[in-house]
Amino acid sequence: MRSDIVKKGYTKAPHRSLLRATGLKDEDFNKPFIGVANSFIEVIPGHFFLDKYSKIIKDEIRKNGCVPFEFNTIGVDDGIAMGHSGMLYSLPSREIIANSIETVMNAHALDALVCIPNCDKIVPGMLMGALRVNVPTIFVSGGPMKAGVGESGEALDLNSVFEGVGAYETGKINEEQLKFIECAACPGGGSCSGMFTANSMNTLCEAMGIALPGNGTILALTPEREKLLRLAAKRICEIALNKKYKIRNIINEKSIKNAMVIDMAMGGSSNTILHMLAISREAEAPLDIAKLNDISKVVPHIAKIAPSLPTVHMEDVGRAGGMSAVMAEIARYDENLLNLDNLCVEGIMLKDRLKNAIIKDENIIHTVENAYSKVGGLAILFGNLAEQGCVIKAAGIIGSRKFSGKAVCFNSQDEAIVGISSGKVKKGDVVVLRYEGPKGGPGMQEMLSPTSLIVGRGLGADVALITDGRFSGATRGLSIGHVSPEAAEGGMIGLLKDGDIIDINVDEYSINVRLSDEEVAKRKAEFKYLGKEVKSRWLRQYQKLVTNASNGAILEA
Repeated sequence: MRSDIVKKGYTKAPHRSLLRATGLKDEDFNKPFIGVANSFIEVIPGHFFLDKYSKIIKDEIRKNGCVPFEFNTIGVDDGIAMGHSGMLYSLPSREIIANSIETVMNAHALDALVCIPNCDKIVPGMLMGALRVNVPTIFVSGGPMKAGVGESGEALDLNSVFEGVGAYETGKINEEQLKFIECAACPGGGSCSGMFTANSMNTLCEAMGIALPGNGTILALTPEREKLLRLAAKRICEIALNKKYKIRNIINEKSIKNAMVIDMAMGGSSNTILHMLAISREAEAPLDIAKLNDISKVVPHIAKIAPSLPTVHMEDVGRAGGMSAVMAEIARYDENLLNLDNLCVEGIMLKDRLKNAIIKDENIIHTVENAYSKVGGLAILFGNLAEQGCVIKAAGIIGSRKFSGKAVCFNSQDEAIVGISSGKVKKGDVVVLRYEGPKGGPGMQEMLSPTSLIVGRGLGADVALITDGRFSGATRGLSIGHVSPEAAEGGMIGLLKDGDIIDINVDEYSINVRLSDEEVAKRKAEFKYLGKEVKSRWLRQYQKLVTNASNGAILEA
C-alpha cells in the first residue's frame, strides 16, 4: 500500500502515534487509507450540504473495510462573485484547489481518493490535483439544482435573474416581478440547474469515465443522489489498491477526446474548453485547441439545455436518459467518434456502459437525424483578431451566425456594464471587452452581467460581444470569449479602436478586424497597457505565472 510509508515498521511509531490520536486502532493500519476531498462551503448553494454527503461516503467507506480521511478545499461561487472584484479570485481558485489536493494526498501518502465537487472551478481544480497524485480515484458531485418555476409555470434558473435585471432596467418588468424571479429561480441546493459550467464539467466526468452514470444529472438532495454516493464509496474501496484504476489510466487521450465529443453534442459551457485544456495537460495528453473544430465539424448537436433552450434543464436530461443516452446516440451515429474501448471507473469499458442506454424523450435528447445542428455546440474561431483562437458557445447563438459591426471598446467589465446600461451599445455594434484575460483581469472574469444586460435590453440577436475574459455557461447570444493573445499581452483585441469593423463568421470559424498590415503595425508600435493595477499579492503572483486562455490559463513555474 502507498500508505505503508506512514504506517509500517518500527520507525513509523511516531506517525502511528499521531494517527492514533485521530481515533485509529491497531486493525486500521492494515486497511487502505482513502482521502475524501470535500468542497463543503456554506456560501455556495451547490455545496452547503456536502458535509452531510461526506458523512454518508465516509460511513460507507468504513463499512467496506477502508479508513477515510476527509479534508476540504476552498470554493468560489461565480454567481455571487459576479460583477465585482470578487470574480478576480474565481479562476485562480482552481489552482489553489489543485494544489490542495496534491498537497494533502502526497504529504500523507493516502492510497486512493474520492472527490466531492459540484460547482464552477472546483470540479476542474479537483481533476487537476487528482491527476498529479495519480491514485485510484472516483468523482461524485453534489448534483444539480431543480429548476425554479415562474408565475406562468415556465422554468426559471439563475440566468433568468441576470436577464431580469436588464428587463427591469428597460421597463419590461417591474420591481415586484423582478423580486418574484429572484426568489423563485434557485429553489434549493445544487449546482445551477442549466448547462452552466458546473453541470457541464460534472457531465464530462461521466464522459471521461471517472464518475458513475448519473453524476451530472441526478438531482441534489434526493434519495437517488444518496444512492450514487454510496455506490461511489463502495467502489473506491474495491479499487483502492488496484493500479489499473489510477486516474491517468482512465483520464487519458482517449477519454479526453470523448469528453470533447460529448461537450460538442451537448453544447456545454465555453468554460469547458479552458478547463479541458488545463486538465489534458495534467493528464500528459495535451489538447490542441486548433484541432477542436475537427471534432465540432463531425459531431451533431443533439441536446439543447438552458440557457440555450430555457425550457430544458438537467433534471429533464436525466429523465430523458442522461449522459449515457447522449453518448449512446452519438455512438449509434458513428461508433468511431467515441473511444468505446476506454476503461470506466466501475470496471467496464465505455461500450458496456452504453449497451442498454436509450433516449427516453426525443424532445429533450434529439436523435442525430433530428439534431439541432449537424455540427457541435462549441466552436473555436481564428483570424487576425484571435491568432491563437477564441471560443463561442454556438449552441447559444441568437440570430445570425455571421455578423459584421463597429467596435465599441471597453477596458474593463465595469466600464462595459455602465456603457451597456446607459445605452451606448446600439443594434449592429460589436462590444469589445478587454483587459479581462488571465493576465489582464487578472483571473479572467466571467462576463455574464454584460451579456445578460444585452439580452435583457432586447439586443441579443443584434449585438456581438468579444472579450479576452470568459463566460459562464449561462451565456446566450453571439458572445465570444477567451480571445488569445489577450490585451495584456499586446494582442489584437488590445489594439482595437471604436468604429473598427469586425467580421465574425461562425460557420467558417473566423474572426477578423478590417485593418491593413500597416495600420496594425502602427498600433502595435503605439500600444500602451491600459489594464488595472493589481494590489493583491496572490493575484500578482498569479498574473506573473498564468498563461493565456488558449493554453488553458495554467500556471507556468
